[in-house]
Amino acid sequence: MAGISGPMAHLSDGLFTTAIAVYALAMVGYTAEYAFSRVGRKLAATSRTPERTLVGAGGPPVVETVDTGASAPPRRRLSADRIGRWSVAITVLGALVHTASIAVRAIAVDAVPWSNMYEFASVAGLIGIVAFLAVLWKLPTLRFLGAFVLLPVILMMFLAGTVLYSRAQPLVPALQSYWLAIHVTLVSFAEGALMTSAVLTGLYLVKQRHDKLSTREGYTPGSIGTLAAKLPAAATLDKAAYRIVAFAFPLYTVAIICGAIWAEAAWGRYWGWDPKETWAFIVWVVYACYLHARATAGMKGRIAAWVNLAGFGAIVVNFLVINIVVSGLHSYAGLS
Repeated sequence: MAGISGPMAHLSDGLFTTAIAVYALAMVGYTAEYAFSRVGRKLAATSRTPERTLVGAGGPPVVETVDTGASAPPRRRLSADRIGRWSVAITVLGALVHTASIAVRAIAVDAVPWSNMYEFASVAGLIGIVAFLAVLWKLPTLRFLGAFVLLPVILMMFLAGTVLYSRAQPLVPALQSYWLAIHVTLVSFAEGALMTSAVLTGLYLVKQRHDKLSTREGYTPGSIGTLAAKLPAAATLDKAAYRIVAFAFPLYTVAIICGAIWAEAAWGRYWGWDPKETWAFIVWVVYACYLHARATAGMKGRIAAWVNLAGFGAIVVNFLVINIVVSGLHSYAGLS
């Protein structure tokens, strides 16, 4: 099917590219904040600060804490904090440009703009950014982790804009249903949020491993240990990742139900174990196991975290392998 070429389609592509550039600038800012802030080193210095006990003649011991000067933030830390705040503002700007790109694409095709892999990846990337900003609203101390969240979003958008790119085009008859707007919207929202959860879970595993090794005598942290020392507490990362999954899982569940209703209207059956349907069910089962493990004593922590990462791995397989390699009723990659 021939694509739509016009000023709106070209404007959407230009806004999409601009959004990538803005996100890249924000990522540089987050990286600078992470590199120059002294969050981890300050905490480490405070924990190693010895206390001296002064014993007066006949009097009770007086505990004196050695002042290391860590309480006075240096100029470099103030600059890093300022860079971090600007990075959040730049991220919001990028999200607005990204939203405009999707909205203009919708006008160009006169339909919801996520009927192929390029459009779906664009929407999922935007939701991943929005999920991170929502986490910052509740946990602003996680701000400097923006570099870790933006990196996979930028890579996915770059892949979408090159390898997976599809020109704006009208929907095929099977997709001309209001169930498309409901089903695919919920899926993109859920999977975009789950991407952010996977990033936080990966950081949690790094932090948890570092905390365990740092208790051993003679432990010398390498580059990974230096990175982990500046991360927030492992429990904080784990809780943030869990809350995102707890929000996204019901959306994904409703999306599968709506997809079944759409399948009955389009193909005359609710479920046919099409490859896309099968992998969607696998993703659902894995994340259900994660929520169960997260609530079960003895399975919290690393076990649940690995299950979370396995769920996102299943999402990646469903998005790339099933759409591109496997042929089925849900083949909508838009690649030619």
